[in-house]
Amino acid sequence: MNKIQKTDHFYLIDGSGYIFRAYYALPPLTRKSDGLPTGAVSGFCSMLFKLLEDSKSSDNKHKPTHFAVVFDSARKTFRNDIYANYKANRSEAPDDLAPQFEYIRKSVLAFNLPSVELLNYEADDLIATYVDKILEKGAKVTIVSSDKDLMQLFKKDVRIFDPMKSKFISNEDVKNKFGVDPSKVIDVQALAGDSSDNVPGVPGIGIKTAAELINKYGTLEKLLSSTSEIKQNKRRETLTENKDKAIISKQLVTLKHDVPVDMNLSEFKLKEIDKDKLYKFLREMEFNRLLSSAISAYGEPKLDSIKGNSENKDGQNAITKNKYFLITNPSEIDNWIKEAENVGEVAVDTETNSLDPHQADLIGVSLSSKIGKACYIPIGHNFDKCIDKKIVIEKLKPLLEDPSIKKIGQNIKFDFIVFFNHGINITSMEDTMLMSYVLDAGKNRHNMDTLSEIHLNHKTISFKELVGSGRKEINFSQVDIEKAKDYAAEDADITLRLYKKFYKSLKEEKMINIYEIFEKPMIKILAFMEIEGIKIDNKFLKVLSNKFGKKIEMIQKEIFKISKKKFNIASPKQLGEIIYNDLKIAGLKKTKKGSFATSAAVLEDLAFKGHVFPKLVLDWRQVSKLKNTYSDSLQEHINKRTKRVHTSFLLAATNTGRLASSDPNLQNIPIKSEDGKDIRKSFIAKENHLLISADYNQIEMRILADLADVKGLKKAFKNNVDIHSLTASQIFNVDIKMISQDQRRKAKAINFGIIYGISQYGLAKQ
Repeated sequence: MNKIQKTDHFYLIDGSGYIFRAYYALPPLTRKSDGLPTGAVSGFCSMLFKLLEDSKSSDNKHKPTHFAVVFDSARKTFRNDIYANYKANRSEAPDDLAPQFEYIRKSVLAFNLPSVELLNYEADDLIATYVDKILEKGAKVTIVSSDKDLMQLFKKDVRIFDPMKSKFISNEDVKNKFGVDPSKVIDVQALAGDSSDNVPGVPGIGIKTAAELINKYGTLEKLLSSTSEIKQNKRRETLTENKDKAIISKQLVTLKHDVPVDMNLSEFKLKEIDKDKLYKFLREMEFNRLLSSAISAYGEPKLDSIKGNSENKDGQNAITKNKYFLITNPSEIDNWIKEAENVGEVAVDTETNSLDPHQADLIGVSLSSKIGKACYIPIGHNFDKCIDKKIVIEKLKPLLEDPSIKKIGQNIKFDFIVFFNHGINITSMEDTMLMSYVLDAGKNRHNMDTLSEIHLNHKTISFKELVGSGRKEINFSQVDIEKAKDYAAEDADITLRLYKKFYKSLKEEKMINIYEIFEKPMIKILAFMEIEGIKIDNKFLKVLSNKFGKKIEMIQKEIFKISKKKFNIASPKQLGEIIYNDLKIAGLKKTKKGSFATSAAVLEDLAFKGHVFPKLVLDWRQVSKLKNTYSDSLQEHINKRTKRVHTSFLLAATNTGRLASSDPNLQNIPIKSEDGKDIRKSFIAKENHLLISADYNQIEMRILADLADVKGLKKAFKNNVDIHSLTASQIFNVDIKMISQDQRRKAKAINFGIIYGISQYGLAKQ
């Protein structure tokens, strides 16, 4: 049995509090396979996962060594023997919550954590008892709960963390809540009562009056024995008449510290996550997003849970390499083409020497038309039996361009561009990444490795396993040909399996039209946009980089003049030292991880209060970003062959359904500042062409005008008057024709701020 040490730190979780927070915080959620309500289970698991992950970043003193989740066991407890109506006003658990309790308890086991509950006692009583036992051993405790009743336990070596507010409760917080020190919270609660728990208290006495009385008399007992001293007649009478209620209330609100608990403290020892057990539970509950997060945090499972010869739950054969073939003779390709033509579909995947499809050359192609069976055609490997690229292209071109045969890919836009640059224009495309996105946008990542783990229970061969990383990384063309075959053929096989599963799900969930009409047609449109690229003025970018460089130097001089020493402005630690220790322009603020808080929000707040230094740092950051992210970086992204920039448009990257752009990101080019506008000037049209900018015309304001029936707005829109200019003219009392861009920008901030509920302070900052 492990001995408890003074360096140990126990985390005690108010599991019952977690359950109800999770249930009421999330919309109803059901398991797709059988309709089981799972909203509370999902929220509970997410909160538990976040707590475990966040606790890892605690300093060693506060990092948990022991962990336990504490639950209520039943509605009735010993308090009902003291006062029959205790919690009598609480209704039964909602119908869709009751069946989730069992799975919530299973979730704790899935996370490899101990749970505690005991008939006749509430979770708070068990926590109070264990707190005393832990303190007796000289160890420390963190109670994780938003329940105000646990504030009575706040003391030396006992922290309380409120997961809803994501903050630790301070002595000052307790005083603000109850008006007294933690040691006197019970007495205040006894006087004020608690309507949510049906604790009677003394009628007419609230928290403020109770705190005033307890601060004066010290304890409830002393107060009740001194009621004759109270000058206010009504207060004296109500205390005298309700003495018994006050005494009973104190018994009800006082947590028990001597619950006959069974579990030994050593049983709370924090264990390593059992990945297979956790992933199996999350998969059974169909918590795909959380499963994806867990895999990112803890890594792939130790065991492949579907190894063997059995079929998986979709009737697909278990994934093995038995029927993965390496094609070394051109005539063998014909057999695979014929099979694809007979079946009417083929999963296709390209292996290249670059992640940039505009510069990538083909290293190989994999095909699969039947689940469990796939091939790899090597083209550019260091292997003497590679097939000539021209022959492969010539043979595959009719198949890939045949509109009667479906070509299935995972992020097939990449393969389309690679093949297009080799003279093939793929038709009739299907994309498993987009299918997953339509089904589960925002719930999990949509890369093939994650989708395979979530939907097929299969851990794919990792690309890094093949090529390595860092200095030892090799090109895919140098990978052992047998390993390359297994990797590439598996990609095609997995893609085909995912397609079968997703297509069925899209039909069942009546989302097939979303995929077919809105998402799939974008593949080719965006592919051609990427292939076309955009022309950029390289000479102008160089001028801008030089201009920004000089501006950065000027701002640095001003910053160092105020700080009276040189330091690394990009270093949060060094910047924090200047702000909080040297200049002392703010009270100490730290991040959750304990480092100095120097975020943009913090600096903007200080700048808003009139400090010059944080304003200069913000300016330095802005200009540095323009130089590093745009004027310097865009030059590096100019394709040497086309002399244009070819961004990648991401169809499945955002939770909202919007497009994203990467390598380089052309979606967030700044526009508010003059320097930002200069970046935009570097994008130019080719000769005899124009660039057109198009956007929705104040769509949110139009919706507001219609829904709220704002006649002034409606009239403005009908007369084609610019709303933001109209607002600016009213605010600044200037003719609408004389409104400047800056005045319009401020009016726009007000208009949208009102729509989205911005605070007065937030609006003033903007």
